[in-house]
Amino acid sequence: MWNWITGRKSTPPSKMVMPNQLRAQWTQRQYAPLVKEGYEKNVIVYRCVSMIARGIATVPWLLYDRESELIDHPLHKLLKNPSLGESGASFLENLVTSFLLSGNGYVYVQVDTNGIPHDLQVLRPDRVRVITDQDHVIAYDYTIEGVTKRLPMENVLHLKSVHPLNDWYGLSPIEVAAMAIDQHNAVSTHNLALLQNGGRPSGVFIWKGTDEWGLTEDQKQSIRDTMTHIYTGQGNAGRIMVLEGDVEWKEMGLSPKDLDFVEGKHVAAREIAQAFGVPPMLVGVPGDATYANYKEARFHLWEDTILPILERFQNAFSHFVAHRYSEMLRFSYDIDAIPALAPRREATWRKLSDAMFLTENEKRQALGYTPLETES
Repeated sequence: MWNWITGRKSTPPSKMVMPNQLRAQWTQRQYAPLVKEGYEKNVIVYRCVSMIARGIATVPWLLYDRESELIDHPLHKLLKNPSLGESGASFLENLVTSFLLSGNGYVYVQVDTNGIPHDLQVLRPDRVRVITDQDHVIAYDYTIEGVTKRLPMENVLHLKSVHPLNDWYGLSPIEVAAMAIDQHNAVSTHNLALLQNGGRPSGVFIWKGTDEWGLTEDQKQSIRDTMTHIYTGQGNAGRIMVLEGDVEWKEMGLSPKDLDFVEGKHVAAREIAQAFGVPPMLVGVPGDATYANYKEARFHLWEDTILPILERFQNAFSHFVAHRYSEMLRFSYDIDAIPALAPRREATWRKLSDAMFLTENEKRQALGYTPLETES
């Protein structure tokens, strides 16, 4: 026997109770826990949100009066500097990030005495509470450090995604992907713990002595403390283990290869990316052959995810902000300024070039160019 074991008989073991820690622990479906476990700790979520938010923030906004583009208008200045010390790109990135993480985006629109907007501020979604009167929104409460301010409904632009079970708040992609995020984080935590433990899975000592009740609790704890001190940790990796007496070491955990943690992590990463509408290839998931190449994947990201969100935002800003000047004003964007959509432009140009039944001016008009004075 080992010299730290006294050989005393132990009392009969009590009935084993399964601790709560062994049950699956899922992140609470609330804004703060989801953001901490997802956006702050998960690289896939951070990458998906950043790609979408920064992509939308780089698109130049255009302003039209019916079909005529306006070059110099107060709305251009407002969008360029929505509030003191904040640029238009920063404003949009902040708004889109809030929208993706909570399913809700709130913009406080300050107006002058004539009802003309002069300042736009993004409100943190977890600080906003929708105030309703039966089936209508009447105001918004915004709380900071225990102080609540009532904001009129006419001054708050609420952008929300579809939530089939909630009339007032949207459903965020991070909530849909919460289980996949927990799995992805759990694998990362496991791999880190395994590495810090010398790269060895857990095991068990089997006592083969003849004592009726085996080892005492003190003896078991002494063995655990000694093994933890001598053999665990990065600096103790590879040390030789010496056993005395009638004791056997049996490995309990399966190896990372057997459990295939790496592939499981990639599966979780794909599910997270799909929830946000981002091709897995763009977030570094290997082995994903859904798209032929990176260029095609970026095209589908813009076509299927970024542009629909951008158009939703622009329609909302047109009705809530631009119409305060004139109901004929509307926002749009320059599709030619988006490099990722080059394949769409090339296909359109090719089709128009091959359309022999169209005149030169008809082709130019289809591409957004002014017609020639005299056609060739």
